[in-house]
Amino acid sequence: MPDLRCLLLVPAALALAGCNLKPVYAGGGASAPATLLADIGIAPIPERSGFMVRQALEEQFGRPAASPRYRLEVVLDDQITAFGLRGDSSAARERRTLRARFRLVDGTSNEVLVDDTASADAGIDRVSSNFAVVAAETMALERLSTDIARQISARLARYARARQG
Repeated sequence: MPDLRCLLLVPAALALAGCNLKPVYAGGGASAPATLLADIGIAPIPERSGFMVRQALEEQFGRPAASPRYRLEVVLDDQITAFGLRGDSSAARERRTLRARFRLVDGTSNEVLVDDTASADAGIDRVSSNFAVVAAETMALERLSTDIARQISARLARYARARQG
């Protein structure tokens, strides 16, 4: 008996081919998105959240050439908001929100090629241990930094694909 998953995938692949949809990274390392991301230098981003986002971006992009053609400028807004009250008037939960405004700038002409935003948030339970709360806030920041980096990378890849034509 044939595997049903294979029977479902074949019509889906044919339907996508009929719509002229192409994978963003078609062409692998020589694709427009891959070459653009490899030629981006990331400007320093202040604070701990900036360090973590920059590190996540470098993982997404890879290390740039010695003198990259493009510069990525990122401004972060990192907020923790408490909500949900307990009987002793302390907060039961927190929401950590990380927003990034990013700009891709051509290094030779200083023309802004992409100006966009990305955001992510995470809920955190407040427990009686301050150490556990700080650890949960840090873990949330790590996840949010990775999410922001993926959003930025995806939007820049779409820009590169659209620019290619």
